[in-house]
Amino acid sequence: MLICLSGTIYVFNTEIREFSNPELYKVSHTSNAQRLSSEKLIADVGRETAAKVISIKIPADLERSYVLTVMKPEEAKPIEMRTEKSPKIAEKAGKTSGPERSGEKAVPPTRRVQYMVDPYSGKILGNSDDKNGVTEFMQLMFSLHRWLLLDRIEEPIFAELPNRKLGSYISGTATILFTFGVITGIIIWFPQKVRNWKQGLTIKWNANWKRVNHDIHNSLGFYSCILLFMMGITGPQWSFPWYREGLRKTLGTYQSEDAPKPKNPKSNFQASGANPLLIESFIKVADQSLNYTGDLTISLPADSSDAVQLSKTPKGFFAPVAADKLWIDQYTASVLQTDIFNKKPFNERLSNSIKAIHVGDVYGTFSKILYFLACLIATSLPITGTMIWINKMKKS
Repeated sequence: MLICLSGTIYVFNTEIREFSNPELYKVSHTSNAQRLSSEKLIADVGRETAAKVISIKIPADLERSYVLTVMKPEEAKPIEMRTEKSPKIAEKAGKTSGPERSGEKAVPPTRRVQYMVDPYSGKILGNSDDKNGVTEFMQLMFSLHRWLLLDRIEEPIFAELPNRKLGSYISGTATILFTFGVITGIIIWFPQKVRNWKQGLTIKWNANWKRVNHDIHNSLGFYSCILLFMMGITGPQWSFPWYREGLRKTLGTYQSEDAPKPKNPKSNFQASGANPLLIESFIKVADQSLNYTGDLTISLPADSSDAVQLSKTPKGFFAPVAADKLWIDQYTASVLQTDIFNKKPFNERLSNSIKAIHVGDVYGTFSKILYFLACLIATSLPITGTMIWINKMKKS
């Protein structure tokens, strides 16, 4: 019940956060106002935050702020400092140990921070570190959903098992049991209701409370069973590695950890004259290759040989959440590689959409509304089901 209740609220996490802080996401402008260049915004944000900008999100909506992501050093104790190896030291890894090896230097951990920026004035409106009552409440709901708030307890409850893992194990197990409940509930429903299907889909409100409770459990459970199954079958992958591996193997998309990682294409630095193009050039290429309205996210090259990675997500009430990706030469604006979601095999599309399927972010606002209603029903099922069980125990 707790997992379903928190999930019901968290379906509209993004919308609730934006509603509570509209000044971060909405911008006003005159009819003839022009957006500032992406290069200027990147330079200004980088200078003001003293950090490297690694991506910029350009919304299709002209009244929304840009989102610039920067990589900032994380404040950490010396013991938490990671090390950066030189190539020679990396080859000898395993022969020596310890943070003081020659050829290594301590590098502070980094984290990503998003800055919302007015594209017309260049003003920084706020960042993802800004907290208020609503954002803290949504974080509380996420903690309840994933770890049953056990991650907020510092001292381990069981031996050396981290409380976050303990909470994850409990929530994952509960989700598996809930999924079995959905499956067996449908198996029980069909033989009894298939002939009198109208009775199985309606609630007899003028009956006694036990009958009403029974009808609510059966009817609402049937209406929401497909969405509840999709939520339940995908959820435990965040709790158990074996479950995640089994799910990927079932879909035929599993790759072992030691499997070679795909390499992204590189820009032709030698033939370019070393003059990267403006971001506007990449946007034009994206609009030509991906001819639909959508939000653009441009990942900036890490060095002179990297390609520009650009992803575009369709917008609209029924728009799919899946993004199409392009890798573009930063010097010639030629498309080096494409990753079009709809052209992938079905099993890969399904595998890449597991998170979207779990949280209801599959077809924009439309699917979120359906998931909200299904989660609301799911919150009631443990209550109505327990009451049915108690009544049957009394009869026996």
